[in-house]
Formats: sequence, structure tokens, C-alpha cells
Amino acid sequence: MRQGRRFILSCAAVALCLAPSLLAPAASSAAASSATRAKSPEARESFHQFTGVVTALDQTTLTVEKRGKKPRTVVFTKHSEMKTTGDVGKNARVTVYYRDNGGRAVAHRVVVKPERSHAAAGGS
Repeated sequence: MRQGRRFILSCAAVALCLAPSLLAPAASSAAASSATRAKSPEARESFHQFTGVVTALDQTTLTVEKRGKKPRTVVFTKHSEMKTTGDVGKNARVTVYYRDNGGRAVAHRVVVKPERSHAAAGGS
């Protein structure tokens, strides 16, 4: 009976000694895979979106303001192949799909939201 206990205790001691070295490569590979995912082209090239009202518009930039409790204004640089749906003009409600490029927001697509009529909104 004592030999059985000694064998189990020695196996447990060996397992405890080897556990950190066996788990360390798994932990480092998990950290490496998450770091790789963060730097993958998919993560870098994903679009962000911003919805608001156009306050200024010129040849190279588009300024959109979000109103409400936390107002925010963003100036977007137009991408050379920027696509738009609808007529983008001042006071148009839009959703801008953009990417961060060196700290600048570069607009790739602008979707103009249709204006809501007062009758459709519930007003009389």
C-alpha cells in the first residue's frame, strides 16, 4: 500500500514540476496568435462608420457632425475612389464608411439617408 502512495505522490510531484513548462508554450502561442490577429490585414482594413449631418463639403474633405448628448464633429478626407449613394450636400444626413490612415479618417463610401417627412415621423 505504501508503494502505491509513494508512486502517486512522486507522479504528482513530477506533474507539478513539468506543468509550467508544458503550459508555457501553449500560453505563448495563444498570445502570439492574438497578436497576429490584431495585426492581420482584415483587422487593419476594416471600415468604421460615422452617422451625422454634413456641415461642410469641398473637393477634398467632408465634415460631418453628430448631434445629441455627446456632439462630435469629424473631418473626413475623401478617398480618390469614394462612392456615394444619393446627393451629398449640406445638411444631408449621411453614414460615412471610413478607414484610419495615419491618424486621418479617409472616407471610402458615403450613404445618404432619406429625409423623414413629418407625417411619417408621427407629427401632424
